Amino acid sequence: MDEEKQQAACPMDPHKSKIGGQALIEGVMMKGAHKGAMACRLPDGSIDVETWALPDRKKWFRRIPVIRGVYSFIISLTDGYKCLMRSAEKQMTEEERQEEETPSRFEAWLDAHFTEKTVEGIMMAGMVLGVAAALALFLFLPKWLVSLVPFLTVNRIVRSFAEGVIKIAVFIGYMAVTGLMKDIRRTYEYHGAEHKTIACFEAGLPLTVENVKKQVRLHPRCGTSFTFLVLFIGILVMCLVPFTVVWQRFLASFVLLPVTVGVSFEAIQFAGRSDGIIAKILSWPGLQLQRITTREPDASQIETAIAALTPCIPENLEDDRW
Repeated sequence: MDEEKQQAACPMDPHKSKIGGQALIEGVMMKGAHKGAMACRLPDGSIDVETWALPDRKKWFRRIPVIRGVYSFIISLTDGYKCLMRSAEKQMTEEERQEEETPSRFEAWLDAHFTEKTVEGIMMAGMVLGVAAALALFLFLPKWLVSLVPFLTVNRIVRSFAEGVIKIAVFIGYMAVTGLMKDIRRTYEYHGAEHKTIACFEAGLPLTVENVKKQVRLHPRCGTSFTFLVLFIGILVMCLVPFTVVWQRFLASFVLLPVTVGVSFEAIQFAGRSDGIIAKILSWPGLQLQRITTREPDASQIETAIAALTPCIPENLEDDRW
């Protein structure tokens, strides 16, 4: 990458940036004020970069607190999933692509017995089942387990905190176990590269591998921190719910999930742009969890993160400031 272009694009004064990102399979996705980009390290060692324009941030629903959080969460999920699938496709060799184009016996049987719409319906049903399994794991299971212990159900505050502790334990356990897998560990390394590159940009330093390496890999606006806030604020929200029956509490937590997500979004935005004591308290638990979900990246991973961030830097740097 052209070092002169990097230095010209990077501000020389520290600032809180709006740029955020996500680790992909052998790559990184970034979103700035006006543009998004994903950079992937291809099997041949080169870096492939794709860019796209982002929707106007001035729309009314993107300016209303809480509502804008729900909108941003949905967009982040959909865009993140698309980029993740796209990054996986980029890791396939030409031989693997040809093999994938050749239908398996099961695929041939589906084509022979079902219409295309039916197959799409089956795939959609599988996705629905996956979402249902996640809801059961994080929303229903903790409530059911707590209901089996009488002294934890004496009042709704104790009950809500007990349910929340189980949710957080499941979340931490899931991240720790998946982090033992080789492919996930590499994704965690790209996650570290994403954070360190954004930190370098916020520090006002030229985007070079050497400068990025010096930065910390923990960042207050991380998705890990956001997830923790959703779980913690969910505890506080459920303290207000008077229901005691498990299925009623499950439905209540599901219905109130947009409120929880919206409030969590406002909290993490505040933590990301402020250096005050309250922001540091809000950020601390999530930063500790990032020790699990981020790893120190190598030079090639940092180069990929730089390639993803550079196109997202706006021409007018004031558009990137909080």
